[in-house]
Amino acid sequence: MLTKKQHELLLFIHKRLSEDGVSPSFDEMKDALQLASKSGVHRLVSALEERGFIRRLAHRARALEVLKLPDSAVSRAAPTNVIEPDFGGRTDRPAANAGVEVPVLGRIAAGVPISAIQHETDRLMVPPAMISGGEHFALEVHGDSMIEAGILDGDLVVIKRSDTADSGQIVVALVRDEEATLKTLRKKGGSIALEAANPAYETRIFGPGEVKVQGRLVGLIRRYH
Repeated sequence: MLTKKQHELLLFIHKRLSEDGVSPSFDEMKDALQLASKSGVHRLVSALEERGFIRRLAHRARALEVLKLPDSAVSRAAPTNVIEPDFGGRTDRPAANAGVEVPVLGRIAAGVPISAIQHETDRLMVPPAMISGGEHFALEVHGDSMIEAGILDGDLVVIKRSDTADSGQIVVALVRDEEATLKTLRKKGGSIALEAANPAYETRIFGPGEVKVQGRLVGLIRRYH
């Protein structure tokens, strides 16, 4: 499943191609989705292309091809921030008495933001000491922007679901209702900074209402192959 905006854009492109034989312009897509700028359209188009839903045809203006459509509409019961990630099933689960089982909800970016995940793909046993009341879930880390915080590509982070966090905590942050990333949250007046733990990545600053906390990091699981 895609994010709500990705889903709307994909259906809008498909409709225009079916009716007119030509894909809409970026201005038309911006207006149709009521976005503030074309940069938001670029992010959505790139996300759809990365996930194999569309393809940009080279050397042709306004040339987009829809490769597939989602099997179902975006779930209204969960936050509108979901994709169906490619996360291989695990068969090496520990015994039930080894810890507390939490859902694995796919992948989270520790680098360039990717769509947030709310679709269960697996279950993971975690040490009981990591769980301290409330709802918890796990995500697979994709990227290297948090390496100096000891979070590596392929790690599984355990997240306590919450919509608040203190400055300095590592959080799953939803950016402009479109993308999510794992970063250190810094509060600066009315602004929010999402800070990487890798000097190769710049700190990103956002205005009020542009960042929503989805949960706080409470643990990390690392698998060795």
